[in-house]
Amino acid sequence: MKNLKILFVVLLLAGAGLGAWLYFSKPASDDLILYGNVDQRQVELAFMDSERIAEVLVQEGAEVQSGQVLARLETRRLRDRIAVAEAQAASAAVALERLRNGTRPEEIDQARATVASAQAEVAFAESQYKRFGALFKNTSGKAVSQQDVEETLLKRNVARARLNVEQKALRLAEIGPRQEDIAEAEAVLQERRQALSELRNQLEDAELKSPSHSIVNRRLLEPGDMASPQKAVFSLAVQSPKWVRAYVSETDLGHIRPGMAASIYTDSHPDKGIIGTVGFISSVAEFTPKSVETTELRTSLVYEVRIYVEDSENRLRLGMPATVRFPDAAKR
Repeated sequence: MKNLKILFVVLLLAGAGLGAWLYFSKPASDDLILYGNVDQRQVELAFMDSERIAEVLVQEGAEVQSGQVLARLETRRLRDRIAVAEAQAASAAVALERLRNGTRPEEIDQARATVASAQAEVAFAESQYKRFGALFKNTSGKAVSQQDVEETLLKRNVARARLNVEQKALRLAEIGPRQEDIAEAEAVLQERRQALSELRNQLEDAELKSPSHSIVNRRLLEPGDMASPQKAVFSLAVQSPKWVRAYVSETDLGHIRPGMAASIYTDSHPDKGIIGTVGFISSVAEFTPKSVETTELRTSLVYEVRIYVEDSENRLRLGMPATVRFPDAAKR
């Protein structure tokens, strides 16, 4: 029994020695390892117009898709304005159509009849004036007075003036509307349609929509709050692209280049990396940020590197610490 114990101890020591020899005799790894944090673009989403908020449809942490409605404004007064603008545009369209169609035949016939009536009145006034003038002359003013003659003369002149007016009206009816009037009516219609389009755009903007696939970080306003372009309703974190913002020392800077592949590891998945690609290398040196500094790099100048990743499983979160490994980077 004692010999077995001695043999077991000898074998244990031999195994430990062999493991130590294999570990220390193994060549040093050529992997370049960087430390950083997950970053992604953030959007402060606000309404374009000032109005009271009617609905807020999502909570913090919600995953939203591009074009999804997140909140709505009150639109009762805006819809009333749209109804008025629609009626004004319809009225302008009818006026333009009337001018384009020109004068109707019935209206021309009516104008001709009015001219004929005015001509008859002129003829009657002419005969009255001549008759009264002859009586005044033949009776030396005994049958009719001078005043009666002057009144018939005035009626004749009035009838002639009315005939002139009606003849010009007939001429205008036969010619039809002027091109300038049609152009003015077209401009009025265009103006009212543009005003209606702007109101409809405001109605569409009363719905606040997500610009992209995002995560709601913060919900900043609630129903009943007054919205404005200067007050954000949501803070969103855009889901693509994501990248790890890491920092490399000057001595290792020559081992990486844009487009180079890397593996991203986090504390929650230390053995399951995500493939990324170097997309940006800063040309300006800076001091190591406190969030990633180590004892050795605390006073060193480093260069920012961004490693872009496609996180289809949504494992990476904004600000999460991450380790970036470049396999065999020291050999390149």
